[in-house]
Formats: sequence, structure tokens, C-alpha cells
Amino acid sequence: MENKKHLQFKTNINCSGCVAAVKPHLDKLISSESWHVDTANKDKILSVSTNDISEEEIINTVQKAGYKIELLKK
Repeated sequence: MENKKHLQFKTNINCSGCVAAVKPHLDKLISSESWHVDTANKDKILSVSTNDISEEEIINTVQKAGYKIELLKK
């Protein structure tokens, strides 16, 4: 049974070039999981569906790629 967590983060990933820059970092971490950045949203929401990757791992990965990120509280 799948028990995916759906996490959302506020970022400064604000264009397709920024998404392309962070993509290899997130793909390496998340691989078979799914992620998406809503660049049309004013908060540039990064959404991640994952089974076992922590919020901290995602935050660290995006920061290493050179972007700001914070967990959105539900």
C-alpha cells in the first residue's frame, strides 16, 4: 500500500531556467518520486510526493542548488 507524503515548500524558483537549474539536484534525490514547481504562484510552490524523503533532505538539496526554500505549514 502506498503511503505518500505530499509536501509543499515556498521557494524562489521563479522561471523555467531556475527549474532547469534545480532539476538535476531534485531528480537525483527524489528519482522515482514526483515533484513540481508552480512558477505561476506568487510563492513559487514546490510540491513533492514522496514515501521516504524528509523535509530536511529536500530543503538541503534546494539550498545546495542555490535557492531559498521553506516548508509550508498545513
